[in-house]
Amino acid sequence: MLKFRARIALKGINPFVLVDAARAARLKPGWRKPMPVRVRVDGKPKTPWRINLMPAGNAAFYLYLHETARRASGTAVGDTVTIELAFDASYRAGPAELPDGLARALARNATARRGFAALSPSRQKEIVRYLANLKSAASQQRNLARTLHVLAGGRGRFMARDWNGTAAHKSPHSTTPRRRST
Repeated sequence: MLKFRARIALKGINPFVLVDAARAARLKPGWRKPMPVRVRVDGKPKTPWRINLMPAGNAAFYLYLHETARRASGTAVGDTVTIELAFDASYRAGPAELPDGLARALARNATARRGFAALSPSRQKEIVRYLANLKSAASQQRNLARTLHVLAGGRGRFMARDWNGTAAHKSPHSTTPRRRST
């Protein structure tokens, strides 16, 4: 178990803690791809979350702290926190299983199905996990409708991203400049 103190910072819209190269090497020497770990923030939760550290270059990694983790630990961007990390060789964060509602909806909507298939595996997994973690039936239905809308090429704001309406498979953080109307 690796334990250290760090400040929660922002990378774009994503809160994170940097795990420097020396600390990462203590977890798993020579690792260069997403690193499966168990994490606790300020001692929370009792059972550590399973998550992947994402390579940052120079053998360092980003530990992205999703809202659930920050809420559970009572922390926010700018706070200095105690991080506990352990390498988790048993964690396989491969393709997530589609929630039944999404699977049925994609089977009925060929355009959304093509949009979903065109997404990167990590973006697909992000959508699947997002939908799978919704609690109420109302939020599940509402967010499934938003998902299908943007996957089918509709414009909208979904999962803290702007979807451009012309190519759901392209990253909403594209560096291609937008044309301005004159």
